[in-house]
Amino acid sequence: MKKYLLIIAIALLASCSGKNKKSDAYGNFEADEVIISSEVGGKLLLFTIEEGSVIDSGKLIGIVDTTDLQLKKEQLMAQRGAISTKSPNIAAQIEVQQQQKNNLLIDKARIEKLLKDGAATKKQLDDINGSINLVDKQIASIATQNSSVGDEILGIDKQIAQINQTIKKSYLVNSIKGTVLDKYMMQDELVAPGKSLYKIADLSYIFLKAYVSESQLAAVKLGQKVEVLIDKGEKEMGKYEGIVTWVSSTAEFTPKIIQTKEERVNLVYAVKIKVKNDGAMKIGMPGEVNFK
Repeated sequence: MKKYLLIIAIALLASCSGKNKKSDAYGNFEADEVIISSEVGGKLLLFTIEEGSVIDSGKLIGIVDTTDLQLKKEQLMAQRGAISTKSPNIAAQIEVQQQQKNNLLIDKARIEKLLKDGAATKKQLDDINGSINLVDKQIASIATQNSSVGDEILGIDKQIAQINQTIKKSYLVNSIKGTVLDKYMMQDELVAPGKSLYKIADLSYIFLKAYVSESQLAAVKLGQKVEVLIDKGEKEMGKYEGIVTWVSSTAEFTPKIIQTKEERVNLVYAVKIKVKNDGAMKIGMPGEVNFK
């Protein structure tokens, strides 16, 4: 009987000693959370995401009403068409003036010949040269109108391109693969530019933000492999391999959630440890770390 009691006592002692073994550092898990906002305003005609769902990058998850934008685009295209009809009219006017100039040049050649024979006066030649100069100025003036039409069309084309870009942004496409953490809007609600739609994070990798004392800091290095522990039951601890990705350069007081009141008054340094997540680790969940 004494033999069995001794065995039980040894087992309990081993269990207690293992349970009371402290890890090197403690903290909580967090992830790189991204808040996705609308770039346009309007009614949400479609919004398909749900909290907790995993969505791929590039997936269409919503549509903002584009009716007003489409009507504005059609109006601009009609204006562009009306302005474009000015160019043929301007070209026709230039052709008329050019023909008039050609006629004047023929008259000028005739007067110059008559002038040599003494049958015309120099005043007649000056008058015809003045008429030719006037036609040249008229042609130049009409040509500037054509340039103005081109500038108007270019301005409208820029507005149409801007509207096309806004219409493109009205189709809400998820930018990163991850899990939807929070959903802030519902289908058929009105959104405004900059309005938050949902929060998403890639939980395939998660970060344990833990705190180490100044005496431990020298042993912590970027890229260092460490052991991360999480609770998997009352007595069982899950073990994972992590990599130190960030070490704070400034000290801070230990967060109140860490350890005892005496330990909370000590200055510590925050470190982040990247861990591959198999689904067991959640944001805000406590974790422990042992530096190898």
